[in-house]
Amino acid sequence: MKKWLLHPAAKPLVFALCLGPFAWLFYGALANQLGANPAEALIRSTGDWTLRLLCVALAVTPLRVQFGLAPLARFRRMLGLFVFFYALVHLLCYSWFDMGFELGEIVLDVAKRPFILVGMLAFVLLLALAATSFNRAIRWLGGKHWQALHRAVYAVAALALLHFFWMRAGKNHFGEVAIYAAIIAALLAWRVWNHSRTKRLKAATR
Repeated sequence: MKKWLLHPAAKPLVFALCLGPFAWLFYGALANQLGANPAEALIRSTGDWTLRLLCVALAVTPLRVQFGLAPLARFRRMLGLFVFFYALVHLLCYSWFDMGFELGEIVLDVAKRPFILVGMLAFVLLLALAATSFNRAIRWLGGKHWQALHRAVYAVAALALLHFFWMRAGKNHFGEVAIYAAIIAALLAWRVWNHSRTKRLKAATR
């Protein structure tokens, strides 16, 4: 597994896999294959892929630590940037198809509908994470401050999940919500457990 993760083709392959859903949606829109309401299909699908890739990105560290797969860290930044990419496309689809790029209408909609406000907050946090995901930003912020900022990814996950829940609540579709909630809860629980274990190990070696 480590050998494959370090292969020169690994990163291009992961890039292609992450870009695949967008390419399919783009083709589907051009070929009119997104159903009776293509605008809604684009908004929903880009939101779904944002949440899916967020779960994948959050799983990198647990998998790396638990299975000793250090090379997995090579893909974390790319996955995080793809989360931001799909969130940005999701926001653009909403702003275009639902709001016609009318800034005033978007502001009113954010104030009127809590699930839109929650989604916007998640996007703002993602923007901060994407903007500081590069080596220069790490040097500028310092390692500790950078790590503290990037722990906000779990706040992003919670906000994204709440946004998704409110969207599905209107149609009483809670099955997918429960799956994503279980995945994010498990990943957060692992993070808390690992932090506690690390502290205990450090205390034992003093």
